[in-house]
Amino acid sequence: MPPSMQPVAVDLTAYPDLTVVYLGMKITRLAGIRTLLGFGRPLAALARDKPDGLLHHENFLWQIDHVGIRQYWRDFESLERFTRADPHKTWWSDFLGNPRGTAFWHETYRKSGGMEAIYLGVPKPIGFATFAPHRDRAGGFATARKRLDADITPASPRAAD
Repeated sequence: MPPSMQPVAVDLTAYPDLTVVYLGMKITRLAGIRTLLGFGRPLAALARDKPDGLLHHENFLWQIDHVGIRQYWRDFESLERFTRADPHKTWWSDFLGNPRGTAFWHETYRKSGGMEAIYLGVPKPIGFATFAPHRDRAGGFATARKRLDADITPASPRAAD
């Protein structure tokens, strides 16, 4: 077997609180092309400058009108700290006020337990939204932390089918 085809396993024991987040932005109107292209430099700077806790950042293409990002964070607290500070805080506030022809989503997975997601303006369900019940973002589902906590400690057990 050629060296490039040798299986490679990874040891994640040094990362007990590893958090992986997938993010996507989909163009929903022509104006969204400009919005999407406007994220190129800020995302390159993020990948280059690596805020505290960001272990790795990757960009990829889901479809021609749908780009993705995968990020590995040391722990959820580092990710949360980043999202609550600028530039992310301002971007998120601006996006909620005017998505400028795009839809956005993210899914978060924690090695220590818990998953959460949010989908904003996505025209067709994707990811967890294709099979999990949809919930209003208000109250107990307003933030990623609240959604993660709800996943770890459900309000009520599921009824048997």
